[in-house]
Amino acid sequence: MSKLLYKVISIGASVLGGILAGAIFKRVWRVTADEDEAPSATDARSSWSEVLIAAAIHGAIFAVVKAALDRGSATAARELTGTWPGDGDEDDAAEAEPAK
Repeated sequence: MSKLLYKVISIGASVLGGILAGAIFKRVWRVTADEDEAPSATDARSSWSEVLIAAAIHGAIFAVVKAALDRGSATAARELTGTWPGDGDEDDAAEAEPAK
């Protein structure tokens, strides 16, 4: 039952994380490129390098936000239920990051 609850909560966190990552990317792009919007892959006015750099930055931000939310959700689930909801042995997870 606790793993099912974790899955439901992690889906909600993923949706919010996607929104958060998009907002962070827009702000980072606005500051670094001095443009309001990142280039679209099909925008003929944008160079290959500009499009690929924008995609790499967007992907990196999304991955970091997702990993932080996934790890935080799993840690919170362990604190609430006493069991680690993710992959691996619970004893190994407890040794790697003890509950506070």
